[in-house]
Amino acid sequence: MCGITGFIDFKKNSEETTLRAMTNQLEHRGPDDLGLFYKTIDQACIGLGQRRLAILDLSQKGHQPMTFKNWILVYNGEIYNFKEIAKDLQELGHFFESGSDTEVILKSFDQWGTQAVDKFIGMFAFVLYNQETNQIYVFRDRAGVKPLFYSIRDGLFLFSSELKSFHQHPKFCKEINFNSLSLFLQYNYIPTPHSIFKDTYKLAPGHYLQINLNNQDISTNKYWSVEDCYNKPKLDIGYTQACDELEKLMINAFSYRMISDVPVGAFLSGGYDSTAVLAILQSQYSEKIKTFTIGYKEQKYNEAKYAKQIAKYIGTDHHEKIISPADAKGILSKLPYIYDEPFSDNSVVPTLLVSQFARTKVKVVLSGDAGDEIFGGYDKFNRSISLTKYPSLIQSFLSGTMRLINPEHIPILNKSYNFATRYEKLHEIWKYKDYAYAIKVISQFITESEAKRFLTMPVQEQKTYFDISGALNSTNDPLNKLLAIDYKTFLLDNNLAKIDRATMSIGLEGREPFLDHRIIEFVSRLPGNYKIRNGSNKQILKDIVHRYVPKEMMDRPKIPFLAPLTEWFSNELKDFYYDYINEERIKKDGIFTSDIVKLRDSFFSGNINNQKLWNILVFQLWKEKWL
Repeated sequence: MCGITGFIDFKKNSEETTLRAMTNQLEHRGPDDLGLFYKTIDQACIGLGQRRLAILDLSQKGHQPMTFKNWILVYNGEIYNFKEIAKDLQELGHFFESGSDTEVILKSFDQWGTQAVDKFIGMFAFVLYNQETNQIYVFRDRAGVKPLFYSIRDGLFLFSSELKSFHQHPKFCKEINFNSLSLFLQYNYIPTPHSIFKDTYKLAPGHYLQINLNNQDISTNKYWSVEDCYNKPKLDIGYTQACDELEKLMINAFSYRMISDVPVGAFLSGGYDSTAVLAILQSQYSEKIKTFTIGYKEQKYNEAKYAKQIAKYIGTDHHEKIISPADAKGILSKLPYIYDEPFSDNSVVPTLLVSQFARTKVKVVLSGDAGDEIFGGYDKFNRSISLTKYPSLIQSFLSGTMRLINPEHIPILNKSYNFATRYEKLHEIWKYKDYAYAIKVISQFITESEAKRFLTMPVQEQKTYFDISGALNSTNDPLNKLLAIDYKTFLLDNNLAKIDRATMSIGLEGREPFLDHRIIEFVSRLPGNYKIRNGSNKQILKDIVHRYVPKEMMDRPKIPFLAPLTEWFSNELKDFYYDYINEERIKKDGIFTSDIVKLRDSFFSGNINNQKLWNILVFQLWKEKWL
């Protein structure tokens, strides 16, 4: 696991000292080694930088940039099946000098070209430069586990694992994209391919850029997409057989994630996803796996007691830490640097704290991320479908009635927690009567109209992966379409971004066993009623877990992995809101309207939820750090 960065400067003004500064900005991702490649050719000057976190082959033989023949590679990630691919390459006449997967990538591309990526099981973002053909390839893995930002402006192409590297280049333009800022306010994150800065983007998962140095042409190519998985014919398979086949896949995929030359542990919340990972893995290993959880004094958020119970039953080496508002306060000042694009998921604070806790014992950690998105764990799937099931006449009547009601004029409604936003969202859902549109609206914490009201600059609606339902064919029932959308939105830009930055901020490699692409390729071909079954969410995963852990131990209400931010910011941390969201500061910045000060006051009077104000605060902290 590493951090990569670099540039292609067609005007040949970028220097090696700039490349070094860009690369060292990622030292937290790779504290073990630094590697640079800088060269000026007729067409451009090229810089490739890498900071290494040594996980496989800890020797200098794994140093990057790594070269083979005319190929030069910088790489972030893990190819878990590298030994099998190496064996195939050896049979074709290749020899290996290291025990690293980096060398396997190089020789795979030399042997098979861009089709080599189809053989990789893993997570990755890498840049390959072919000095003979003058072609550069920029790849991102299928699910988007590993980040890859790029910027194109005035003959300069920049790339990096994190945006903070770009600030080290004197030609990088730090101009806010207000359309993206609007998206952030709505969703807590900025959906791919957009970025907070103009002319800067996230490479879509399952895609690669090909850059022709001879003519400066940059093309985007798809090699895999989750839509293609869902669009395949559904499997003619019984439920029990589906459970059996899925369990076999999970055993194989999870075991791959234990491959390492350094200690491996896992996060354990006590929910079905992390329990599935640990119960299966611990059944395969005699040595106790180290598990980590954090808890709160505020019991409605606290899952630590359940995690401890599960850990004892399956036999892990368990570690627990209880956190407080003081712990959160220490993290807040670090958030803008760690998440160098505005990001305000409610669980970012506990994710950072549990990552720091785990790093004291291990260098690699597994998580249960993606279980909800693959198997249908969120209530938003149920609501998106149920809210659009009303007969048209009933919907029209209710929608028409709601249009006549202004909640601001009815005190009992206006005092109801966040009623105005819920009212507006329900009206939008019934207006369009489309479950794919419904999940887009349900996913918004601040509605699009509210975001426009909060911003001083006009914004335009942006296309995102929330709008891919038209690409999903009729073999998909409503639930499967919603799962495909969530895989490419909330999973990609919220959960995966959250865990990558949190773990890598302290040189901890995060691995997501559920994101082995073979799992989604199988589960996407199962009918929706295998996932949400008789009203029970992610039932197929639950039934597999019950083979390892008794149902009565697992059968309890789902507790989201959240921090008690509402309580904390109402008391110990409330000064943050008054310091960063006040009339004087807002007027000076010229980004937000005075409506957000009213938003602050509404929060303290108990009329809105904390998430709206938290979004604003996170942006203010980010702006103070980077602008």
